[in-house]
Amino acid sequence: MTGSPYLPRPLQRFLCLLLAALSCTATQGQFVRDAQSECEQLMNSALPLAKQMLREHGEFFPFGVALNAKGQVVAVATGLEHEQPTSEDLIRQLKQIFRAQATAGEYRATALTFDARLRTPAKGMMVDAIAVALDHRDNYSVVVFLPYRLEREKLTLGDMFAQEGAGEVFRHR
Repeated sequence: MTGSPYLPRPLQRFLCLLLAALSCTATQGQFVRDAQSECEQLMNSALPLAKQMLREHGEFFPFGVALNAKGQVVAVATGLEHEQPTSEDLIRQLKQIFRAQATAGEYRATALTFDARLRTPAKGMMVDAIAVALDHRDNYSVVVFLPYRLEREKLTLGDMFAQEGAGEVFRHR
């Protein structure tokens, strides 16, 4: 990936870390049968990288992982051609890739991980959160939020919560 004319160096480094982290997860051979468990497998693959990037850089690029037809966790990279892609550009591109691969029967489940700012359901406070939008071909869609606070490079995590997802990936099949 180094020297790619399409990706800025920080994004190249981020994708290398993502691929390295997922190579450990994908070789564990965990093949689960139900939609919720498969989505949890993806979430458990994505969250450690998001936390690591927050600790090291104070932010992270939106990224995607998917469960392919063979039950393996794979990293999903975009091919954006400009030097400074926005989070919205990356999210839009990842969703397009997810839908195309889902339509082709290549993916069983997807996880789009991004940084969010939202109100917590319990206290109604505005917080930063790691968001993981999970979609499964078996009509399961949920967005999981893990609130966090960064103070002097220390990452403090809150209580995770979820809401129903939009089911954007597999509805086009």
